[in-house]
Amino acid sequence: MSFCRSRHQPRRLRRQVAMRALLRETHLRPSDFLLPIFLVEGDDIRSEISSMPGVYRHSIDSALRLCSDAVARGIPGVLLFGVLEAHTKDAVGSASWASEGLVQRASRAIKERFPELLVIADACFCEYTDHGHCGVLDAHGDRDDNATLENLQQQALSYAEAGVDIIAPSGMVDGMVMAIREALDAARHENIAILSYAIKYASAFYGPFRDAADSAPSFGDRRAYQMDPANRREAFRELALDLEEGADMVMVKPAMAYLDLIRDVRERCNFPVFAYQVSGEYSMLRAAAQAGYLDLRNSVVESLLAIKRAGADGIITYSALEVCDWLQ
Repeated sequence: MSFCRSRHQPRRLRRQVAMRALLRETHLRPSDFLLPIFLVEGDDIRSEISSMPGVYRHSIDSALRLCSDAVARGIPGVLLFGVLEAHTKDAVGSASWASEGLVQRASRAIKERFPELLVIADACFCEYTDHGHCGVLDAHGDRDDNATLENLQQQALSYAEAGVDIIAPSGMVDGMVMAIREALDAARHENIAILSYAIKYASAFYGPFRDAADSAPSFGDRRAYQMDPANRREAFRELALDLEEGADMVMVKPAMAYLDLIRDVRERCNFPVFAYQVSGEYSMLRAAAQAGYLDLRNSVVESLLAIKRAGADGIITYSALEVCDWLQ
């Protein structure tokens, strides 16, 4: 049987490795990635997180070695999270703005050793409060946003004075970008950029992070201030407000289940757009690979390509180091 085939045969452009490489539309590069780092007190500590195989909590000296690995691979920046012992936490998270706090000391050490590496500080309180919520609570257990904004200003200023390049507020507090921008500018830190977690959903994919950062809420959940996963249009309002308040860059979190939102944000603004491949997304790929259901390298790279293809300028991922090795 003969067929009348079209003159247009897309497979012509797929048959050869060189042809596929020539025509590839989306590329991953080390400069696309930011590496999260979990910091703990102590010396020479590199403790694996059970729910995130291959990810560790680091003392500052160990974090410096990790930063050296990042620089060697061409990764442009790291995102710092402080993990505190329970006895150092309080109701308002005051350890987060201490001049000799964990993130502050780590930031100074990193900038002294690797001045070319961007240091980004996550600005929130869940890792620092004894109740695990993202700010100050009122008498009814609800978050007091005004009091939280005042503390967020103190936190941001302490990070700026420690040499942080970018402040990344993640608490989904109304007015957080404006509060930080006003505080930074008033203190002559006009050059510090703000990467806002503008669109952050109340996601089921954060579980391993809460284990890693010891930041699970002691009661209730965060649905009163993080976004409903069912909502799309609401994200556009959050985006518009943060840009109006002075955000320099915006983020969508999580990434893999929200590729439509990454595309929406990319099409609606000319600002840099980041996406966070969160802990649950990282761990589920690892678990599937360990069980033999997926090829780790191919599935991780494909997931990151999808995020980039959706429109992300940069990706925060725990896989950054090994992906750089794979890309070589």
